Amino acid sequence: MGTVSRRRDVAVPQRLTMVYWKGEQMWLGKLLEFPDVMTQGATVEELEENIKDAYRVLILEDVPADHLTKEIAV
Repeated sequence: MGTVSRRRDVAVPQRLTMVYWKGEQMWLGKLLEFPDVMTQGATVEELEENIKDAYRVLILEDVPADHLTKEIAV
């Protein structure tokens, strides 16, 4: 079984797949593994940073800074 620990960061996947395309004015993109994560950027680099931020917000929204983590078997 896993252990309980106090952590300020959450272990997240090292790699996700960003699909992106050029819109009329901005680059648009989303994560294939998390289709609700979609954003835009003036450049591909800005898009990538914005999508990382959006993903972090998705997984940590409403989670207090002093949260606990526990590895579980599913």
